[in-house]
Amino acid sequence: MAAADLLVVITDGMLRWLIMYFPVSFLDITYVCSLIMMLIPATTMNSVWLTVAFTFDRFVAICCPKVKTKYCTKETAAVIIGTVSALSCLESIPCLFIFQSKYIFNKLPWFCITKPEFYTSIYWTLYGVFHRLLSPLLPFVIILLLNTLTVRHVLVASKARRRLQKDSARERPRDPEMDKRRKSIILLFAVSGSFIILWTPYVVCFLHQRIAVMHNYSPLPPTAGTIGYLVTLLTTCTNTCVYTVTQKQFREQLKTVVKLPFTLILRSIK
Repeated sequence: MAAADLLVVITDGMLRWLIMYFPVSFLDITYVCSLIMMLIPATTMNSVWLTVAFTFDRFVAICCPKVKTKYCTKETAAVIIGTVSALSCLESIPCLFIFQSKYIFNKLPWFCITKPEFYTSIYWTLYGVFHRLLSPLLPFVIILLLNTLTVRHVLVASKARRRLQKDSARERPRDPEMDKRRKSIILLFAVSGSFIILWTPYVVCFLHQRIAVMHNYSPLPPTAGTIGYLVTLLTTCTNTCVYTVTQKQFREQLKTVVKLPFTLILRSIK
């Protein structure tokens, strides 16, 4: 998830702005900028659906103990990550054909402008609706549903467990299993909760824009949509921060990486 978020930072947070503020570079070649404009939704889609996959993984681990041993494995995780990444790229391939060149210089097309048929064709309209349904409307619903089911299961299981251990509460003041569930819930809500919060402004602006077009309402100012879009980019750093704060193994590996240069220097001196 952290690697997927880093790709969003590179494509949407760096390459897009390099094209906008540093004109007439190799990034302005039509083939290159079309590829970048395809990678932006592909990396965003990948990041969004990996969050959904993580939420489903936690749901299985907490609520489905019989399926957990078969599903929650490294092999399954590798297959899901590869499948989500491949499907995200395939879904975004049509974005390569949205743009056309503005100038042709020395037989090389330059700059990317949107084709006129993109605004009039029913096929592009359907693709736009399908794309917005996949990111972020459907993930919104899935994450909310899975979180609700997970919390409900934990609350019911906690009440039953407290009832069974009521008589031995003096002997066992802390329950390791409940502590483990509590940490899983905290991690789950930290990742999926931040996703929902940071994507909400964008979803509200998107829905309001569509409703305004259908019923001739006055749309929101362009600044609102821009702010909502920029807020979604914050999701590219929240997952990494969550892992750094909550995962002990992640912190230990990070410390090892930071200490590695100094360790090599000390070894060479000795």
